[in-house]
This record gives sequence, C-alpha cells and structure tokens, in this order.
Amino acid sequence: MEGKKNKGFVYILLCFILSDVAPGLLRQADGGPRSFEIDYANDRFLKDGLPFRYVSGSIHYFRVPASLWADRLGKLRMAGFNAVQTVVEWSSHEPEPGVFDFAGNHDLEGFIKTAQEQDLLVILRVGPFICAERDMGGLPYWLLRLHPNIRLRTSDPSYLTHVDAWLSQVLLPKIKPLLYENGGPVIMVQVENEYGSSSNCDFKYTTHLREVLRQHLGPSLVLFTVDSTGSSNLKCGKIQEVYATVDFGLGTDPKMMFEQQRLFEPRGPLVNSEFYPGWIDHWGEPHHKTNTQELASGLDAILALNASVNMYMFHGGTSFGFTAGSNVGGTFQSCPTSYDYDAPVSEAGDPTEKYHAVREVISKYLVLPPGPVPPVPQKAEYGKIEVMALGSVMQLLPLLQGVTQPWPLTFEQLQVSNGLVVYHTVLSIRVPDPARLSLYDIHDRGYVFVNERYVGVVSREQRLYDLAVSALPGDSIHIIVESLGRVSVGPKLNDFKGLTTNVTINNHELEGWTMTPLPLTNTTRLHHVLQRLRQTLTLSPLLGTQQGGMTFYSGTFTVPSEESHPLDSFLRLDGWSKGVAWVNDLCLGRYWPEVGPQVTLYVPRVVLRQGTNTITLLELEKSPCTTSKSACRVSLVDTHQVDGPTPN
Repeated sequence: MEGKKNKGFVYILLCFILSDVAPGLLRQADGGPRSFEIDYANDRFLKDGLPFRYVSGSIHYFRVPASLWADRLGKLRMAGFNAVQTVVEWSSHEPEPGVFDFAGNHDLEGFIKTAQEQDLLVILRVGPFICAERDMGGLPYWLLRLHPNIRLRTSDPSYLTHVDAWLSQVLLPKIKPLLYENGGPVIMVQVENEYGSSSNCDFKYTTHLREVLRQHLGPSLVLFTVDSTGSSNLKCGKIQEVYATVDFGLGTDPKMMFEQQRLFEPRGPLVNSEFYPGWIDHWGEPHHKTNTQELASGLDAILALNASVNMYMFHGGTSFGFTAGSNVGGTFQSCPTSYDYDAPVSEAGDPTEKYHAVREVISKYLVLPPGPVPPVPQKAEYGKIEVMALGSVMQLLPLLQGVTQPWPLTFEQLQVSNGLVVYHTVLSIRVPDPARLSLYDIHDRGYVFVNERYVGVVSREQRLYDLAVSALPGDSIHIIVESLGRVSVGPKLNDFKGLTTNVTINNHELEGWTMTPLPLTNTTRLHHVLQRLRQTLTLSPLLGTQQGGMTFYSGTFTVPSEESHPLDSFLRLDGWSKGVAWVNDLCLGRYWPEVGPQVTLYVPRVVLRQGTNTITLLELEKSPCTTSKSACRVSLVDTHQVDGPTPN
C-alpha cells in the first residue's frame, strides 16, 4: 500500500513538472490531441483549444552558422517572442538536380528542433519561391539550364515537374513529423510567397501547390499566404481554402492595413506576416535605418488590435558566399553580403537598442521568460594582416578546364551557379583604331583585356555596354564576367548570367570562344588550384592589372591560444576596391567598400581556430599593394560597419 502511495506521489509530481516545462508533452501523455487552428467565429487562433496569438520574428537558418542557431533563437525567445518564422531555400538544399544538402548550415530539421528546444513555435515558408533578396529568389539556377524558356512561378509543366519532385519526395516528408499535431513546433506553413505581386496570377499554379501541401501535410494544418496590401496584390495572391495575411511596415496605420485583409478574409485573426524594422540594402546606396521609437510604437499599435505579427527581420544574418541576390527597378541593383536589415539583433548577433524597445512592448501583451537579457557578445581585434600576391587570374587559367564553342555560353549552360567565368577569343579581322567593342546584356560586370592588358569595364548596373579598344588581327581578347547575383523577385527572374548575347566589334560578331569558369564556389577545389599555382610558378607572381586587380592574395593571422575560444571579428579592407574574401574554409562573401554602404565583412567566431588562420582574397579591380609593400594588408577589427559612405 505504501508503495502505491509513493508511485501516486511521483506521478503527481511528474505531472506538475511537465505542466510547467512541457505542456504539449503532458497533453500527449493524457491522450489529448495537440491542435492549432483558426477560430473564424471569434477572429483568433486556437492552440490546444485555447485562444492564442503569436508574436514571431524572422531568422533565416542559412544566413547563420548552425552552431550559433541556439544563440540567435534564444535571444528571440528572451525578447518575448513565442515563434520564429523561417524560409526554406530550395537552391541551398538541391544545388544540382538530385544532389541534396541538409547538413551543417542547411540542416533544416536541426534548426526547427533547436527552435523547439528554445520554447519557440515555428512558422514555415516553404516556397518554392522565397525572394528574401537571395539569388533567383531561392530557386535553383539549374532550372534555367534544363529549361531555357521555363516560366517560373507558373503552372508550366517544365517548372511544376521539378517543384513537385522537390516538395513531394524530399521536403514535405521531412516536415510532416515536425508539425505541431505530431509533437513538433510547426504551426503554420505558407504557400508560395507574395504571389500577388508576381504579375503571373496563375491560380492553377497556386491551387496545385495547395493540393500538394494538403496531400503530404494533412487536412488540419493551417496554410496561409502573405501579400502586400492593395486589392490587386491580395486578389491575385489569395488561394481558396488558404488563409490570407498581409504585410506592411512603419509609417502606416495598422487599422487601415488590416481593412485590406478583411476584404479577403472577413473573419479570422488579423495577421501581419512581415512587419519591417528596417529594409534591404543595395551596393552604392545608403544603409537603410529606422527610428527605434517608431518601431516600438508601430509594434504596439499592431498588438493593441489583438493581431498576430511576424517581424521581418528579427535577425538578418549574412549572405555568405555568392548567395546574395539582386533587384531590377529603374536599373539593376545588387545586394551586399550583409543582411543586417537594421534589425533588433545585428548581423553579428548583438542585441541593439531596438531589441530592448521591442522587448518592452511585448511585455505588455505576453509574459516574458525568466532570466537576464542577453549581453552583447565580446568581439576581437586580431589586428593587421600582411597579404601577398599568389598570382593573377590569367596565370590560373592553364590549370583549369575550359570549354570551346563558336558562340559564348551562359553560366547556366556551363553549369556554373555563380562567381566568375573567363571568356576568350582571338580577333580574326582588321578593325579601325580605336574600334567599338559592344557587350549588350552583359550579366553583370565584365573586365576586358586585350593581349592580357586591362582596357576597361562594362557594367549592367552602370549601363556601360560599349568600350573603345585597339586591337589587331591575331590579338587575344579576354572578358572576365562576374555575376553579382540573380534577380530575386519580379518578372525578370530568368536572369541568365555571363555573356547572354553575342559580342561585336564594330558590328562584327566575334566567334570562337573558350570559356573557363573559376572554382570560386568550391572552396576546397579553389585552395587546391591555388596551391598548384604556387608550385608551378617559376617566376614571381604577376598582378592581373597594373593596379593590382584580377589577382589572388593570401596571408595568415593568429588567434591567441590564451583565449578560451575565438571571438567574432570583422574584416576591414581599407584601400581595396572590389572582390571576394575567404577565411579558412568559409567564403565570407563579396566586398565592395569603394561604393559602400558595407565596409567590413562579418567573420563568425566559429570559422576561426586557435593558432594559425588563413585569409584569401580575389581582388578584381584595385589593391593597395601597388603603392608599397607595407600597404599590402587587411585588418580584423572589433567594430562592424555596414553604413559607410556611398556615391548616391
């Protein structure tokens, strides 16, 4: 009898503990189903049968090193948010057809489980298009290679065939066990993304996506759309049997914005799925910043209406490597590596003034979790790093495999996702001196050499498509073409890179091209080729241009062993112009301090190691190394600068 009493006491104690730390698990143990649904009659969500509203923040798992996910998600929870919203980037997970990557920074399931460990629900945006200022809006570039005339984001069978295979066979089976009703944290899934502004308005396509999601995720999951306010956007973006939400930022009246939602959802919860604390940046334009008090007041006004809200972005992170996209408005504009977004948590993970202001507002509506506010992590100034030239791009070419064709091929035809391709031909005719070399539809920036002598640049961004050159029959012409990121949204998503049309000199089409991709997107292969370059050079390394452009540089620096672990730092490139940087095995991304606004590159502590570390640069235009040997250096500093001076 005494044993039964003890067992009963233990059971009661266990129930008490579970009710405090894991109410979802207790409901499962008691046999009650976990549920998340819309209560249309009372204009609200219900979670396990009780009224609920979410205050969510956006964090993109692929923009944050995996070992820092818990840190960023923990800061989200400690600010009072009860959910995280993230997008699924198809191109990261399937970089080539049938080649899948769900490891490291692409471990989607790991990110979702980490969110649950941090007591956060998850709102998932599965695309397949996500925008997010990513290359091609998160769609894989190889769609353009396989189907040059593909109509993206439509019911075009050549598009839907790949979408269906990705969703049905790969992604959705991974998501199903993580749904809230199955014990996971995922409460809602978005269909497509801001489709109303796509100009396609293909209801057959969006309805098909709904059916695929229903088939694989079940009938009870809350599916939703998000569109910018405006009747035309919402009309095209609305999908039958999918809940329509809106997005809007500062300087608007939430009541008026939600009236737009009510035109398409007369009943149900009010939801702003993208409330903007900042905005996107472009190279050459000032960094966007917003007022902290205005952000706090705007959030307060939304929550006072008993609305649910997602802050896009709570933490923007970094577009490492070549993943940043571009936009086409009046002209082509490429996005910088930093996705700081002037968010409450900075690119490097620092709680900002906005963090504390937002936390205070949320505390009026939700109970804050116990514990201290996270401090600003310590940063390190590892000092000046001397670098030396390894060799020029031209010296590297004999070590790489080229492709020869009568006419230029695009990056996509060459199976090159991003980076640089060297196009080479030999002039076969006599032309006037100077002659006009024309490269219409250069995508995106081309550096022109005659007999390996640099003569100038053509640029999609600057609308420079013609160049005066002096050349004789038999002279070699090299055009080194740089991709600055595919268009991330709008009607020009089919953004082929490289020489997308034939090149002419005085209206004569140049034939006989050899195209050689640089292995910039494969760090292991790049390091191997650069090592071979060192071994094969019998003379001193040459600079690609007189100003030190088109040249690889390398140097080493030391992280003191006395430190318990490496600290975050920032790469500063005073005197350098434009290029790409690597630290150890991580491609930090593109740098372009000459035009700003981003001046420094974030170096996460997790890529550093105690002892010797390596830095590699590919400078495309101009280095300080030509002025003096002592000037050939970069610095690792403890202060990030994403708001530097710009030409505009």
